Amino acid sequence: MTLHLPDAHGALRAYEPRTEPLALTPGAPFTSRTVFSAAHVVADPYADTTPDSPAAVDWDATLAFRRDLWSHGLGVAEAMDTAQRGMGLDWAGAAELIRRSAAEAKAAGGRIACGVGTDQLTGPANLTEVRAAYEEQLAVVEESGAQAILMASRALAAAARGPEDYLEVYGHLLRQAAEPVILHWLGPMFDPALEGYWGSSDLDAATDTFLDVIAAHPDKVDGIKVSLLDAQREIDLRRRLPKGVRCYTGDDFHYPELIAGDEQGFSHALLGIFDPLGPLAAQAVRVLDTGDREGFRTLLDPTVELSRHLFQAPTRFYKTGVVFLAWLAGHQSHFTMVGGLQSARSLPHFARAYELADTLGLFPDPKLAEERMRNLLSLYGVDR
Repeated sequence: MTLHLPDAHGALRAYEPRTEPLALTPGAPFTSRTVFSAAHVVADPYADTTPDSPAAVDWDATLAFRRDLWSHGLGVAEAMDTAQRGMGLDWAGAAELIRRSAAEAKAAGGRIACGVGTDQLTGPANLTEVRAAYEEQLAVVEESGAQAILMASRALAAAARGPEDYLEVYGHLLRQAAEPVILHWLGPMFDPALEGYWGSSDLDAATDTFLDVIAAHPDKVDGIKVSLLDAQREIDLRRRLPKGVRCYTGDDFHYPELIAGDEQGFSHALLGIFDPLGPLAAQAVRVLDTGDREGFRTLLDPTVELSRHLFQAPTRFYKTGVVFLAWLAGHQSHFTMVGGLQSARSLPHFARAYELADTLGLFPDPKLAEERMRNLLSLYGVDR
């Protein structure tokens, strides 16, 4: 049946929902690229919480979603920005998430890497306190058996006086890391508090410091995750990496071209958009495993419009669209988010996200997605 979807100008437009999903089946891990999906958490809709209270997580639904990602061959990047670190999920909740997901990964034979940050610090901190906070979280991740991702730290951005402080803090952490880690550079479009990370707002200078950190400890760096939404800067950076250090793209605007690569190299992936795109992304990478870059791009290029829509400014609210699509896809029974973040996007934004995802065939049960979209429209007062 026709849906009437509101556009950005307040008008309703007719849309005919798709009736059949894409045929996307589980499969083995990939051979040509290492691919992580940064997975969201499912809130407990029955918890009596407020936006300021600790997160209440539906653990069964949260872990079930990760098992689904593993079944398609994807790795899970746990307790990252997509899981609302610093936007509803505190360190206590993140630590429990890491322990539970790492145990689930071991049981399922799935790959997992987990975020290490400093978000247990709730006020101004000095460099010693920042380093200790990183160490506490690194210990939790390593004890769980997961790979560590050293995330960008708001507290370090506030405390650091210049590049030398980043070199000291990261150098200390890399020296004590038990296994090679992934370094994460998250741009201020995702978190405004990270402006000037690596000691400078000049991205060329910041890049030089970032590379100095890696060059001093190449044996302790598995790879870097770059989330700057600047494809050429990522390409230039990955060409300067020491041999054996991988680049994991975190660019949700240009991922098909960056993963496909060129004659001088390619990026692996650690992406928030691979939460809603998981099965389709997995199929595309399997095509790439055969050496068919054109076939890979044919599958993945049409998804960029949806990704750019979800990650439009203010980019940090992309999680709302990710969880919305998970609800429509049947991965959870409700559209409720940690911290009440389901209110962070507008009805026209949701309507367009639904339309783009449905057109791509992302919903395993298009009828269920249509019914849920119709219920949301009714909740907002659209009665036809």
